[in-house]
Amino acid sequence: MNKKNDSAPGVLLTAPAWLEKLTSGRAIVIRGAEARMRFVIDLSRRNVERRSGGPFAAGVFEAKSGRLLAAGVNRVEPMELSSAHAEVMAIAFAQKRARSWDLGRDAARPMELVVSSQPCLMCLGAVLWSGVTSLVYGASAEDVTSILGFDEGPLPAAWPRELRRRGISVRGGVLRDEAAAVLELYKKKKGTIYNSRKGK
Repeated sequence: MNKKNDSAPGVLLTAPAWLEKLTSGRAIVIRGAEARMRFVIDLSRRNVERRSGGPFAAGVFEAKSGRLLAAGVNRVEPMELSSAHAEVMAIAFAQKRARSWDLGRDAARPMELVVSSQPCLMCLGAVLWSGVTSLVYGASAEDVTSILGFDEGPLPAAWPRELRRRGISVRGGVLRDEAAAVLELYKKKKGTIYNSRKGK
């Protein structure tokens, strides 16, 4: 064993305490895309109001039963980690709970990712390799960009078709206005727009 690496710092992904309290110790079952989206939007609003991260949230659900496997909120600023987006957090927590890097390993229990806003370029990659078989999102990338000015990356125009080609269904615009209202709230509260380098 290389002793030099023994003391290397690790990265621990953590949910805010309020989210842990809300989701641990009880089974949460939510049936229907709109009800699941409403739950996720509520998480994004709480994240803004409690100043525990950006205005985004996600949940991984068993598509058939509606059981919540894991939820995540954006933690980029408090964790000082650019990859700590809501989708990445929710997927990571779900995979840890499922004890598998592949959320699609059990074909009888397909998984659905519900996100308050359309995935950015980075999160699109996370969705592709997570194993989920469906993606549902609320606000569009255009909403995120026009309301807040976040850089969503060079998303390919045909990204929904590419996901469908890989067996992942896509449904967007679910409760879009409610999701966009959280973006407006973040703007009103002068939340940090944490873009790094942008193309010139």
